[in-house]
Amino acid sequence: MKLNENVALVGKKVILVPYKEHHVLKYHDWMKSEELQKLTASEPLSVEDEYAMQNSWHIDNDKLTFIVLSREVYTRAGNEIDSMVGDVNIFLNDFDDRTSAEIEIMIANPGDRCQGYGREALTMMLAYAVDALKMTKITAKIGSENTASKQLFTKLKFDWLSSNDVFREDTFQLNEFDWLIDAANHVKHVEYDELLNKIE
Repeated sequence: MKLNENVALVGKKVILVPYKEHHVLKYHDWMKSEELQKLTASEPLSVEDEYAMQNSWHIDNDKLTFIVLSREVYTRAGNEIDSMVGDVNIFLNDFDDRTSAEIEIMIANPGDRCQGYGREALTMMLAYAVDALKMTKITAKIGSENTASKQLFTKLKFDWLSSNDVFREDTFQLNEFDWLIDAANHVKHVEYDELLNKIE
């Protein structure tokens, strides 16, 4: 989605930046992991297909993607690739209702999990989607065995909605939105091109 092509969101632990071509090789390396393929219900792609996918996501009006950076690493190194820890996405999932979407989060390396990156990235994305896209219905589909993700989304006011035994996944829905204003009031919106100059 071109909406965020020059938008960076700066939080306490993470920075969200638009998914660009220079992120693709590291993202591709992540997705060679069988664990991540299983957790994200993804098939391995060639690097050429990964570049094509990045471009399609950029121009797709139904998908909003940010790469998640560790703010600590980025502040120290000033390098996005070294700072990458995951991605967070919003998919508009109802052709007749442009305020309905599905959200997903991936923190790629096990060592970067349980550090607060996922929680802050989700909170920042939710607040951005509600403000910029006027979302009023947001769901998340989570693998039935992914207990950590279920706990994370529950902490963020998502309630269990349904289960699908065929796909072995549960659907959760966000039913409370008011808390997002306070939870994301520390987030700075900056121009992506000026990011390095805005980080202290």
